[in-house]
Amino acid sequence: MAPETGRRRGWFRFFVATLFAAAAVAGQISSGTNNTTAAVAVNVGVIVDMDRADFAGQVWLSCVEMAVSEFYGSHPNYTTRVVITARDSRRDDVVQAAASALDLIKNVQVQAILGPDTSMQANFLIPLGEKAHVPIVSFSATSPTLASIGSPYFFRAVQNDSTQVHAVAAIFKAFGWRQAVPIYVDDAFGQGIIPSLVDSLQAVDARVPYRSAISPSATDDQIGEELYKLMTMQTRVFIVHVSPDLGPRLFVKAKEVGMMSAGYVWIITDGLTVFLPSFHPSVLRSMQGVLGVKPHVPQTQAVLNFTTRWRRKFQRDHPEILDANLNSYGLRAYDATWALAMAVEKAGAATYFSFESDKTKKYMVGVSRNGQNLASALLGTSFRGLFGGFALEADGQLRASAYEVVNVNGNADRVVGYWTPPPAGELTTRSSSKVASQLGTVIWPGDPGAVPKGFEIPMSGKKLRIGVPVKPGFREFVSVSTDPETNETTVTGYCMDVFEAVVKTLPYALPFEYVPFAKPNGESNGSYNDLVNQVFLGNLDAVVGDITIIANRSNYVDFTLPYTESGVSMVVPVRPDGSKNAWSFLKPLTWDLWVTTFLFFLFIGFVVWVLEHRISKDFRGPPSHQAGTSLWFSFSTMAFAQRQNLVSNLTRTVVIIWCFVVLIIIQSYTASFTSLLTVQRLRPTVTDMSELLRKGEFVGYQEGTFVVGLLNSMGFSGDKLVSYNSIEGFDSLFRQGRIVAAFDEVPYIKLILAKRCSEYMMIDPTYKADGFGFVFPKGSPLVPDISRAILNVTEGDSMTKIEETWIGKNNKCPESSTSPPIGNQLGLNSFWSLFLIAGVAAVSALCIFSVMFVYEHRDDLHSNPSFWRRVLNLFKTFDEKDLKFHTFRDDRVGNEINLADLNVMTSPSTFSVETTEFPAGSSQKPITPPLDSPSELNESTEPRVGEINNMDSHPNSSVGGVIATADGEIITSRVF
Repeated sequence: MAPETGRRRGWFRFFVATLFAAAAVAGQISSGTNNTTAAVAVNVGVIVDMDRADFAGQVWLSCVEMAVSEFYGSHPNYTTRVVITARDSRRDDVVQAAASALDLIKNVQVQAILGPDTSMQANFLIPLGEKAHVPIVSFSATSPTLASIGSPYFFRAVQNDSTQVHAVAAIFKAFGWRQAVPIYVDDAFGQGIIPSLVDSLQAVDARVPYRSAISPSATDDQIGEELYKLMTMQTRVFIVHVSPDLGPRLFVKAKEVGMMSAGYVWIITDGLTVFLPSFHPSVLRSMQGVLGVKPHVPQTQAVLNFTTRWRRKFQRDHPEILDANLNSYGLRAYDATWALAMAVEKAGAATYFSFESDKTKKYMVGVSRNGQNLASALLGTSFRGLFGGFALEADGQLRASAYEVVNVNGNADRVVGYWTPPPAGELTTRSSSKVASQLGTVIWPGDPGAVPKGFEIPMSGKKLRIGVPVKPGFREFVSVSTDPETNETTVTGYCMDVFEAVVKTLPYALPFEYVPFAKPNGESNGSYNDLVNQVFLGNLDAVVGDITIIANRSNYVDFTLPYTESGVSMVVPVRPDGSKNAWSFLKPLTWDLWVTTFLFFLFIGFVVWVLEHRISKDFRGPPSHQAGTSLWFSFSTMAFAQRQNLVSNLTRTVVIIWCFVVLIIIQSYTASFTSLLTVQRLRPTVTDMSELLRKGEFVGYQEGTFVVGLLNSMGFSGDKLVSYNSIEGFDSLFRQGRIVAAFDEVPYIKLILAKRCSEYMMIDPTYKADGFGFVFPKGSPLVPDISRAILNVTEGDSMTKIEETWIGKNNKCPESSTSPPIGNQLGLNSFWSLFLIAGVAAVSALCIFSVMFVYEHRDDLHSNPSFWRRVLNLFKTFDEKDLKFHTFRDDRVGNEINLADLNVMTSPSTFSVETTEFPAGSSQKPITPPLDSPSELNESTEPRVGEINNMDSHPNSSVGGVIATADGEIITSRVF
């Protein structure tokens, strides 16, 4: 690349190469030889304005000349040489620019034209270049309308204005502004950006309520008149897209009329931003705090070196010009010339550059033989230029690049952020730290520290005209009254108090006046939709009242956040609950809970019987006695009055858990039954909307609301709908039996229930609606501020006081519910976990007992080969007492001592044992004492008084025990 080559070789080599290239070109042109070292001269025209006050024409032309010189200095072996021929467009004169282009094509036979300056001139040159097949390469015409021409011979080596509008929109998004007024020059340059600008602002939810077009030839007085008009509007954000000649006069006048003060925002496009360094200091003082966007120029070494070379060349060529500045358009001109020279070399390899004429078609000029090849070569040209990568899209437009966001501060502009094209498309700060606005610190007009909110209610303007509905009923929400003597109108109500409380919390004054939507006779002037439409038509600035937020209205106006409850519900009359009768005691519990509890009583009684039958006297006896005892024990746990002694630890564990379950159920039943008997209950007459539709019942709705449309969509026919417009009318329809239910919005229903709570009830479900909101025009900047203020009011105490004032406290009804009462019945779902715990404990106890019992009598299982006999033996064993258990051992000892059966032996030397003989065939076998003689007793340990000596069994007799005296005399023995 030329800048890199110049830096590498140094200044001395650069000048030597430049002189050599110039001499070679001059020699080739003068000699006209066709040897291999000769180069073909290709004429290229340049059309710029040489009369601009900022000397931009001279600057751009010098950049073009430097590009040609440095290009061929870097490529001395190329076979083509671009020869520049410049023409003056003379003060943006469209005719002069067209005449210059015609002269270049017809007389000089240029193969391409660089320029012109403005979009309006380019609009005339493009058709001419298309007819002559001469590419028009512009480096300063930015209007998006030029791209719509679709000429294959128009190439734009500069950013389209439709790109920079996205950077402007990103600034709006960063600061949350909702409205903007474009101020643009009324020509092709200014008009071309407006459609793209409006679309980009709408994408970030910003609107354009007004467009200010200023004539290119407007005087200072005309500019001042337009600015005074803008001062009377609410919007304080202005986007300026004017020429460098008109821009300074505009800002000087804005400073003069006071529009560069606090609260104003000014954003300028790159049509002004790139020329800021050339503005007079007095103009910059008038522009303090202005934001601007301009193409981002990478501060590479190549750019810095080129800037230095350009300054030396320009001062040498134009010593009389002292304050010229190189801007981004000059760099674009350099890159465009470089690209054109590369394309000329590609196209020149095939044919020579010349023109041909077609007299039959009477062309004014000839047609370039190589124009099509040159156009194709331009589309395929790409390289690394001063602006970075240079490449043209298929439509001849330059690819989008980054933009800088600058802030005018002092005598210079300061970069505060960047915008990059998609997929990023967002603002980033200049520094590494991030801030909420995604921009660095910005100095604002009049107040450097405060971010303007973007709009203001002008003190010299009119008050906001706020429309209010007029209706005969529900005057608690909106009430309009007129004093017959003074004819003064007073507007009061719940909605008015909320709005006035909201306005008081705003950080600025908001003057307004209420305008009743009424006819001269005081009657309503239309429906709520008609009232909302007045805001859309611009007849009203806002609407305050009981206006519901619905979708079709939001297509035309903007709503604030709702300040009431939302939804539409059904209201029906109520009648006393007839649940208090002889069987009321069953209602606290559901049937499934009753049945489950009863079955568990039986189950727990069975478990206790199984665990206690073998070891407790209380659970033995005849079968009927055992069953009664088990049931008595189980059901007596309700009153905790069980008298049976539980001797098994397993049984005690089960009963403790079961008593806990019973305690909870009893306490819950008591609380529910008490509530059922003491609380006055009302039951709705209708609980289901489908029942109304099925029976074809008449229903009511409030006149003038959107509810009628909702009912139609739900299936209610028009002849079944009856309207009312007041609480009295509502009550009258029900008392006369004309309707069985009514549908209304929740705020109205709350008011009705506050006055008639013992007569009506609201029934679920609640159908979707967004509540009441305040109405403003589309894109109004007041909407976000009012919405935030609504949140502050609704979350504070003032909202409660307003509701108590207009709607009142609903203290007359002890039970107020938005759904029909279904009683306080307790169901199984509330206690299933308790039953699960009790059941697991009982089953576990049964399993443990069964395992222990079978293991203890495992020998009986092997005594009989038949399975059923084994099972039968186990059941017989289960039915017997467990004599080893301590309860029966105590009883057995007590039965041993029976003095009525004593047989006293008088002879101490004799030993007698009472023996019981059993009849033959008896299942009882006698036990024979193992003692063969009294001497064996003497050999044993001497018994003490009252001590029992158990004897082993004998096959022929049964011996229970021996009671002896202190001296060893045997008193008696007891057989058992």
